[in-house]
Amino acid sequence: MILVTIGVLALQGGFIEHINLVRIAAEQLSLNVKAIEVRTAEELSECDGLIIPGGESTTISFVAAQSRLLEPLRDYVKLQKRPVWGTCAGLILLSDEANAAKKGGQELIGGLGVRVHRNHFGRQIESFESDLDLPFLGEGSAAFPGVFIRAPVVEEILSATASDVEVLAKLPGRVNKMRAGISQANTKDDSGDVIAVKQGNILGTSFHPELTSDARIHAWWLKSIVGQ
Repeated sequence: MILVTIGVLALQGGFIEHINLVRIAAEQLSLNVKAIEVRTAEELSECDGLIIPGGESTTISFVAAQSRLLEPLRDYVKLQKRPVWGTCAGLILLSDEANAAKKGGQELIGGLGVRVHRNHFGRQIESFESDLDLPFLGEGSAAFPGVFIRAPVVEEILSATASDVEVLAKLPGRVNKMRAGISQANTKDDSGDVIAVKQGNILGTSFHPELTSDARIHAWWLKSIVGQ
């Protein structure tokens, strides 16, 4: 059985949680998968696919630049076109443009032809959960538990790549926002916001699958890599 190596960028954020779910998904699918932490260009070169986790996108970008990993990441994503999945902060880093950046901005990896809005839903205290309909998981599949923590959304698909970007999911019409001390009636209607997109080798999700026990997206992504 062919060995598939999946790397998780381990500079900051929820990389351990992703590694655990990759291993669970591989076991469920009976795939020969090795999950590794990636901190160097050498470790990145071993990977058949890469996950960029949620966390603080500015910090991840800064550490990647300081450790001379930013350019190898750009090469991996945009020139080699290896499979890569970014969750929350990872989606920001993989986008070609990002609004609401901190003063001084931040460097992006790029490759995904969208503009995202950072921290679209507000501060960490305004984190929430919502049951998501994800058609790419299969017709009739159960709702996926979406966890949103200072999450971005895709606010625009850039015109130069519009035909190549596939919208995979939007927030449902009735969002179950668990915001501390704020009633549902007083929160803005974010239904219809784009929260998952795919363009070629790049998958981006606003939410945090790694903070659940549901390995279905990890399994779906692994199957797509093995199929290649």
